[in-house]
Amino acid sequence: MSAPILLVGAGKMGTALVRGWIKAGLGPITAVEPAPSAQLQGLQGVALVPDLKAVPQEGWSACVVALKPHIVRAEAAKLKPVAAAGTLMISIAAGTGVDFLAQHWGSKARIVRAMPNTPGAIGRGITALFASQTATAGDRALAKSLLCAIGQTVWLEHEGQIDAATAVSGSGPAYVFVLVSALEKAGIAAGLPPDAAAVLARATVTGSGALLDADPRDAGQLARDVTTPGGTTEAALRVLLAKDGLDLLLTRAVAAAKARAEELARG
Repeated sequence: MSAPILLVGAGKMGTALVRGWIKAGLGPITAVEPAPSAQLQGLQGVALVPDLKAVPQEGWSACVVALKPHIVRAEAAKLKPVAAAGTLMISIAAGTGVDFLAQHWGSKARIVRAMPNTPGAIGRGITALFASQTATAGDRALAKSLLCAIGQTVWLEHEGQIDAATAVSGSGPAYVFVLVSALEKAGIAAGLPPDAAAVLARATVTGSGALLDADPRDAGQLARDVTTPGGTTEAALRVLLAKDGLDLLLTRAVAAAKARAEELARG
């Protein structure tokens, strides 16, 4: 990459991005972070600065804004000189739309919204991407290359779909972790020792995820592979797949997360 990357905000997701870029040979990288973690400070190939006053306004290939939504809303205007210099602006803030960002960065600003998730910390994330009308094909290619450093990417056609992606994949890892915890508690209730229940629940979910990744068949078919007619799995699935079961519960959960993202967008 001929021009450097500017990262604004280097918390957990920002640090994951930096690690992915270093591994992919991208950079050089400058990270704006007033309170860098020990992990971030230990990375080679990244220049750490405390605030935007310490960085030039131009010369960047891309500026990745990895700040919480409320911080982006408060600090967005400070990045206008960077955007005005022709830098591709990539925001990973939930509920912070292109229109809002363009108000602060200029109507000609080239903007891509990205919604990564926490498995990106180990290179197994997935990021939903949406490009503004001002973004070029080259911008899209650059944004994809930067986010591919932490996992897969999916382009969305409509910005409103970013809120749904936030609810499914952005928030989704928490749903899986809650499932592991619930499965562990259910195992204890069924008579397992707590240590055994924890190991069994965790390994079952991680192993099933690995199988899902390795086997191209749809999840429904994989579930049927486990289910013997009249067996134990079928008995459990009658509960999970009841009208008031898991499908309804997850639909409600995703709808609630999407509604909150939409609320954030309205300010």
